[in-house]
Amino acid sequence: MSKKIHILYTIPNFDTAGSGKVVYDLANHLDKKRFKVSIACNNNGGLFFKEVEALDLPIHIILLTKPIRPYYTLISRLKPFRKFLKKEKIDLVHSWNYTSDWTEPLACKLVGVPFIYTKKAMSWGNKHWKIRSYLSAFIITVNTQMQAFFPNKKQQALIPFGLDTSYYHLEKFNVTKNTSVFKIITVANLVAVKNIELLLEAMYTIKYLPIHLDIVGDMQNEYVNKLQHIVNELQLETQVSFLGKHLDVRPLLAQADVYVIPSKKEGMPMALVEAMAMQLPVLGANIPGISYVLQEFPDLLFPLSDATLLATKIESIYNLPIQQQQKLGLRLRNYCVKHFSMAAFIKQHEDLYLKIVKQ
Repeated sequence: MSKKIHILYTIPNFDTAGSGKVVYDLANHLDKKRFKVSIACNNNGGLFFKEVEALDLPIHIILLTKPIRPYYTLISRLKPFRKFLKKEKIDLVHSWNYTSDWTEPLACKLVGVPFIYTKKAMSWGNKHWKIRSYLSAFIITVNTQMQAFFPNKKQQALIPFGLDTSYYHLEKFNVTKNTSVFKIITVANLVAVKNIELLLEAMYTIKYLPIHLDIVGDMQNEYVNKLQHIVNELQLETQVSFLGKHLDVRPLLAQADVYVIPSKKEGMPMALVEAMAMQLPVLGANIPGISYVLQEFPDLLFPLSDATLLATKIESIYNLPIQQQQKLGLRLRNYCVKHFSMAAFIKQHEDLYLKIVKQ
């Protein structure tokens, strides 16, 4: 038997469970007969770090990136990471760093270790992204619109995120919904780009309906203060709840009637896919990433800045008979099972790793 290929997943932190959950799934599901997995991150903070620790894989707390300037000392400052790669006998580095840093791929290049990264977000436009991409052996994109970032990079592939649809399954929950209140839910890392204020404006437009919005996400930032101020200003206090951060959102999704994602930017929003897998009707802003996930459901998209149309679409789902809401939810789940399966996600990565390392 040939030796296992040693994959190092690098990620800044596990503060949020977005990219961290994808790294967790890859590390957990790769064929252990063919691959050895290690993880490196900048710190051991974040609620999700404990979940990753439970995988019982090597986790290295090291500084993965360096300040680019001064240029003349950069090579020497990369020495600790280069030594680490050699010592651990890493065959391939797969980065989940969301920034345009190129010191990590440069260090890999200097020691002959292939570096690949997954482009998760729609940010682009500075020279550092181009340098990072040039130094990479391969780039993984997560939606079709993102491929346009790399017109001259042949070494790229579209691999949308996968989901364990047996875990995200409504049948796991014995739910009796409150039929007197129509419950809307959104789950996000609560920062300005998530555009939750648009959803609050839509709520105000149809506040005469028996509707309630649950906002799920970390409460410890200024953006949440802004949202709470808007709630008070629009007198929505009795119709909007801030539930804080939840590692397991399935029970909340199971109780909801519709999921709404009004973000201004998304790579591939897994919170949306999770809601779909839980057979929940969804509505999403018509932007790259969201439109990719909902490409076969254009009627579920709304213009980014149109709170009135969003309100109309929420009301239209509210007015659907329960059986029609359930039918829509089942169609969305079946689409996830077909297009975003964990098995396909893992196999595509395994095949890519084998191709790059040439084993």
